[in-house]
Amino acid sequence: MIVVIFIRKYFVQIVSCLLAFLFIYAAFSKAIDFEAFQIQLAQSPLLSAFAGFISYGVLIVEVLVAILLLIPKTNRHGLYGSVGLMTAFTFYIYLILLFSDFIPCSCGGILEKMGWGEHLIFNIVFLSLAIIALYVSAKQHLGDTKKEFKYVSWVMLGNIVLVVALFGTSEHIMKKENSFIRRFLQHPLLIEKKIDLKVNSYYFAGMEDENLYLGNISAPLIVTTVDTSLKAISQMHVTIDKKDYNFRNIKLQTQKPYFYLYDGSVPIIYRGYIGDSIARSLSYQDAYFNQLVVLDSTRFAIRTQRGSDRRYSLGLLDLNNTPEVKLKSDVLQGQLDGVFDVDGSLIANNTAAKLVYTYFYRNQFIVMDSTMKIDKRLRTIDTTTRAKITITKLSDGSKKMGAPPFTVNKRSVIAGNLLFNESNLKGKYEPSGAWKTSSIIDVYHLERQQYMGSFYINHKKGQALSSLLVSGDYLYAIVGNELHRYKIRREAFK
Repeated sequence: MIVVIFIRKYFVQIVSCLLAFLFIYAAFSKAIDFEAFQIQLAQSPLLSAFAGFISYGVLIVEVLVAILLLIPKTNRHGLYGSVGLMTAFTFYIYLILLFSDFIPCSCGGILEKMGWGEHLIFNIVFLSLAIIALYVSAKQHLGDTKKEFKYVSWVMLGNIVLVVALFGTSEHIMKKENSFIRRFLQHPLLIEKKIDLKVNSYYFAGMEDENLYLGNISAPLIVTTVDTSLKAISQMHVTIDKKDYNFRNIKLQTQKPYFYLYDGSVPIIYRGYIGDSIARSLSYQDAYFNQLVVLDSTRFAIRTQRGSDRRYSLGLLDLNNTPEVKLKSDVLQGQLDGVFDVDGSLIANNTAAKLVYTYFYRNQFIVMDSTMKIDKRLRTIDTTTRAKITITKLSDGSKKMGAPPFTVNKRSVIAGNLLFNESNLKGKYEPSGAWKTSSIIDVYHLERQQYMGSFYINHKKGQALSSLLVSGDYLYAIVGNELHRYKIRREAFK
């Protein structure tokens, strides 16, 4: 009975102390591991774009409200602040539960151990206590309780609107105007199997039916076939009909029913039937090139150097047309010299209906159709708009890199409307340790022109990802001397 009377008499003070302790404890927990707190906010679907100022703002507001609660003259203001904070926190969790079931909690300490449902109930309890304390305080001071509830309603509504506004604005910034904050997808890949390739010089040359085809930098005339279940592996040595050339780097590429061998430093392309060990010259002296993508049996997308100024240019090589080569000089846009500054990778989707050129040294990629008509120029989420490279001109007139380049993008693959791009730069609020042991893949939706999210592919004994292929529900990666098969969880990309 005495306890009940005591609680009734000092209810406002007890609730105020409890709330003050909660806010001080939460602020202290965040402050002692502030980097982790910022990273958690950056992964939130509601607050990613504002993780910087919100991380500081929440700590300041929590401490300020706690101080107001503990001072008798400002206690009422502190209770209103508590209602505002707890409404924002509660509605935030409600939206998380409504839109996602995997985003990590951004609270620290013991609250981090709670499940989402428990956390929601916990917040509702403390929100209710703050509202009841304001009601009791109004009655004790003979105030207008109806007016008090009116103020409380406005405070709650204002904070709900604020959270909704932050959510909508953050999503737009993250997907359209990203300032280099990554959102890491939760378990987008499930590793199913891996196979030891014995050496680390393999790369993906293509995929046809249920087989993966691998080229080998060290043995360019060997075609390696691995079934998609990674159970069987076989090799075939290819014989070419013309071989008295000084090849620099012969590459392999497949497109059913053919495989192609080429080395653009020598203007020749060989073609053979998949499964046959003979490759015959298909094109000779039609074009020099340094990159090639097979479009169909006689058409190719290439990157070459113009004879007039030696600048890189994309073009089409069509063996059934005269002239065979048609340059598309307007696609690549130079910033410094038109060679090193436009360096990048040219890729196609599995039907060769869509081409993408991704710059190595700036945050841009170009989406084209199979005729190299530009569909759109899109940006990756980093902020490097101009190539950061140093070019030195030698006495003979040639140019070389004067310093190691600032690489932005490393390699890309297309799967449907998704572009999987391996980035070379660390974003905001990302742990440095992960970059030493993993490769980062950013995913973009080409039609929606949106950044979808990112994930890591772990290194193998210090050896990084060297080749990537995505087909259907599977992602294949060559890491060191191992070929890994991952199952893609499509729901992670929605």
